[in-house]
Amino acid sequence: MRFIPLVLAAAAAQSVLAAPKQLRGFSCGAPDPDERHIKISQAFATIEASAAESGNLTARAVTTVDVYFHVIARSNSVADGYIPDSQLTAQLNTLNAAYAPHNFQFSLKGVTRTINAQWAADDNGYEMTMKRALRKGTYRTLNVYFLPDMGSNLGYCYFPDSVSSGSTAFYRDGCTVLSASVPGGSATNFNLGHTTTHEVGHWFGLYHTFQGGCTGAGDSVSDTPAQASATSGCPVGRDSCPSQSGLDPIHNYMDYSYDSCYEEFTPGQRARMQSFWNTYRAGK
Repeated sequence: MRFIPLVLAAAAAQSVLAAPKQLRGFSCGAPDPDERHIKISQAFATIEASAAESGNLTARAVTTVDVYFHVIARSNSVADGYIPDSQLTAQLNTLNAAYAPHNFQFSLKGVTRTINAQWAADDNGYEMTMKRALRKGTYRTLNVYFLPDMGSNLGYCYFPDSVSSGSTAFYRDGCTVLSASVPGGSATNFNLGHTTTHEVGHWFGLYHTFQGGCTGAGDSVSDTPAQASATSGCPVGRDSCPSQSGLDPIHNYMDYSYDSCYEEFTPGQRARMQSFWNTYRAGK
């Protein structure tokens, strides 16, 4: 079964040399995670809460995730999406800095570069053709595809699920990200590399912090405060659910804040990532 990608709105050509683009910010253009996946998250929440109450949450070893970066460009110029090694290294370092406190680290196993104008525009509909040609590793391997033209999106990724190796869902897995969002890119307010941080959070099974609004189970993580809607910018002190405890988690990587505003995942999100990893990816 396909999960609709969680989509982040923006547009820009990737390049430190290209003119910076003023982006309108993040907005989700896809449906929420479906009922089946939400039930999976809620079941994990019950298990995690029980483990916390019983004191069975113990320190664990660092989990290393193998990563392949795939650069898709219209030409071999930076302006057309041809990301240099220095920016890919910076992107890897950004991922590791964000996830290291939660005992995940990323090991870059390879980089592919493809000049293909059709694949370079996500709206052209070549996602599966591109991924079948380029994807590497197993279901525990993270594949990130950088495109210079994401239409109205900053990026998207797919949640963990039960898939068979070689299936359509297996090849679809991974994250597609706007080239301009890597560290030093031209996406104004979104060029510190945290679009990839955000999308990889979805790859680990996390929802947006504003999932569900002010009522119900929200994102099914107990320590992310309720949030009525996505953040724009970095509005310190925002409280969109005043009847609920806590201010909006504007610094959380799973909100829609500016890159400079991001700085954390919560312990509950860490537990959720580990739950999804152990169940769906670790043994693959």
